Amino acid sequence: MIQTIRSNLIVPVLSLFMACSGRGSAQDTLRTEGSLRAVANVVVRDAGFRFVDQKNGKWFASPDQAPAGAQLGLQSRYNDWRYWNGVLVIAMMRLGEVLNDTGFIRFSREDIGFSFDYYRYFEERYRGQGKWEYPFAQRFLMEELDDCGAMGAGVIEVYGCDPQERYRAYIDKAAEFMLTKQYRLEDHTFVRPFPEKWTLWADDLYMSVSFLARMGKMSGDPRCFDDAALQVINFHRYLFDEEKGLMHHCWYSDVRQAGVAFWGRANGWAVLAQVDLLDRLPQKHPQRAALLALLRKHILGIAGYQGGEGLWHQLLDKGDSYLETSCSAMFTYAVAHAVNRGYIEPRFASIARRGWEGVMSRIGANGEIEGVCAGTGVGDDLVFYYRRPTPPNDPHGTGAVLLAGAEILQLERGAK
Repeated sequence: MIQTIRSNLIVPVLSLFMACSGRGSAQDTLRTEGSLRAVANVVVRDAGFRFVDQKNGKWFASPDQAPAGAQLGLQSRYNDWRYWNGVLVIAMMRLGEVLNDTGFIRFSREDIGFSFDYYRYFEERYRGQGKWEYPFAQRFLMEELDDCGAMGAGVIEVYGCDPQERYRAYIDKAAEFMLTKQYRLEDHTFVRPFPEKWTLWADDLYMSVSFLARMGKMSGDPRCFDDAALQVINFHRYLFDEEKGLMHHCWYSDVRQAGVAFWGRANGWAVLAQVDLLDRLPQKHPQRAALLALLRKHILGIAGYQGGEGLWHQLLDKGDSYLETSCSAMFTYAVAHAVNRGYIEPRFASIARRGWEGVMSRIGANGEIEGVCAGTGVGDDLVFYYRRPTPPNDPHGTGAVLLAGAEILQLERGAK
C-alpha cells in the first residue's frame, strides 16, 4: 500500500516540478508537433499549384492549357509571390528538418519551382500591353523590397538543396537591385517613396536583411553583411524608442518624426531580421557586438509587454488593443532562437515557452490559425491599427507560427 501511494505521488510532484522549472513535458512536445503538423498540412492540402479562370471557376495545371481570354488567377494563396510566402517557404523547410519530414521540404521546392515555371507566362502576356497585375507582377518586377526580399530569401534556401541556374540568376538580380538600386536616405538607410517621400518602415528590416544575410553567407560578398549591419543599426537609430524598448512602425523623413504606433508585427519583422543576420554574420565582423547588444535590448523591451495569456497585443503598449497572433509567434521564435544560439541567457526561455502556450491556443484542431492581423500599411492614427481585421487563417501568420513551434521543439530538446 505504501509503495502504491508513493507511486501515485510521483506524477503530480514531477508535473509540479516541470511547471515550476518552465520546461515542457513529453506530452507538451507531442502536442506541439501535432499542432505544427496540422498547420503545415493545411498548407500542403490547399496549395493546389494550379490556376483558375476567375470568370467561370475552371482550373488549369498550367497557363498554356487555358483558352484565350481566360482571366487567370492563382487557385491558392500559398502559391502567391508575396513576402509572407517567403517566410512560409523558409518555415516549411525548417519544420521539415526539425520533424525529419521531407514532405514539408518538398513543398518549399515545389512552391518556388511553380513560380519559376509559370510566372513567365504573365510576364510575356503583360509586357506588350504595358499593364502589370498583381500578384504576378511582383515575380518579375523589382521596384520595392517587398518584391524580392523575403521571397528572395526563400529562393536562397531552396537553392541550397536544389541549385538550379535560374534560381541563382534571380538571386543575383535581387542582390544587385538591393545593393545598388533600392531607394535610400543620404545615410544609405532603406526607405519607401510612399505614403510620404521618403518613409522608413520597420517591416523593411526583414524585407532586406533576411535576404542580404543569406546572400552574404552564400556568396561571401562582404557588401551584403556590411549593408545588412548598417540597416539594423540605422533602423534602431530612427525607430527605436529607448524608454519603451520598442520600435515605432515608421519614420517620416519629411518632418523627421516617427509614426504614432508601436505595431506588433513591425517589431516582429525587426527581431526576425536581427536573428537572421546574427546567425550568418562572421564572428569577427566589426559590428557583431553592437548588433548583439541591439537584439538583446529589443528582446528585453518586447518581453515587458507580454500579456498573461503569453500573447502580445496588436499595439504593444496598448492593453485595450486585441491580442495578435503573428507578432506573438515572431517574438516567441526570436526569443527561443536567441536562447538556442546563445545570444541571450537561458533564463529568458520562459518568455518563449509562455509565448508558445499563447500561440497554440490560437491554433484550431483543423490547423487553422486565428487572431492574425491582415496586411497593414502605416497609419497616422492609432484607431487605424485598433480596427485592422483578423481574417481566419490569414497567411501573414502561417510561416511565423511554424517557425516559432519548430524553434520551441529545438529549445525543449536542448533543455532535456
